[in-house]
Amino acid sequence: MNEALLVAGMALVTFAIRYPVLALLGKIPLPEPVFRALRYVPAAVLTAIIIPAVVIGQDSHLDLRLTNAYLVAGLVSAPVAWRTRSLLLTIILGMLALWGWRWLLTLLG
Repeated sequence: MNEALLVAGMALVTFAIRYPVLALLGKIPLPEPVFRALRYVPAAVLTAIIIPAVVIGQDSHLDLRLTNAYLVAGLVSAPVAWRTRSLLLTIILGMLALWGWRWLLTLLG
């Protein structure tokens, strides 16, 4: 029962924080520069999620070595995404790079 109350409380707090802003923004017109700036929010959020997962190792320290398979897969995926703009191809080649690099590292010891 405590878990249900905890989840309900978190939902209530999240709603209480976000709803007034959304209700206010629905009533007032926003200038065009704000809309142009908001176009960059998804890329910024995605970058903020992905970069720490790629460059921080299992010991919670910065890991920029070539033994970091996530970093190598990210370095392969970034130009693929930039050139092709294909999400599916980026995911497939990134996963192949990750698995291939891990396999190669296990062979090399």
